[in-house]
Amino acid sequence: MTANDGRTWEVSRRIDWSPPAVGDEFEHDVDGGRGAVVMVVCALIVFGVAIVAWPLLAQSQVYVPLAYWFAAIVILGFFPVRWWLRRPWKIVAETDGHYGSDAGREHWVGKVRGMSRAQEEMRVVVLSLRQRGTPGHADSPLQPVN
Repeated sequence: MTANDGRTWEVSRRIDWSPPAVGDEFEHDVDGGRGAVVMVVCALIVFGVAIVAWPLLAQSQVYVPLAYWFAAIVILGFFPVRWWLRRPWKIVAETDGHYGSDAGREHWVGKVRGMSRAQEEMRVVVLSLRQRGTPGHADSPLQPVN
């Protein structure tokens, strides 16, 4: 996209699969790394086997309503979908600057949590570039990187 100062910017976002932050960067009380993923997947497998096995083993004695299967799918799908939607996203805005100008290469990077927040931040960055010529603003997660 072209900013109001004539520079061409490339703005992108992608899901961040890096391990969770530690120390000063840590912002939650629970670990969101590989251990948590393994624990949730194992719990979902056990729960899923129980939900599927009970009606199949007791098929001749118990009528299983369609609402049961719908509830089972919703319960089994809730946590993986929530985990996917709440992953951190990395937003990158970069330009090579002008040809023959003093405006040089710029590279801005920031992280936001959640897919919808990443989409909204992308809209804000593009709007900021069109209006002011810079991707950063007062509350922006984007910071210049050298």
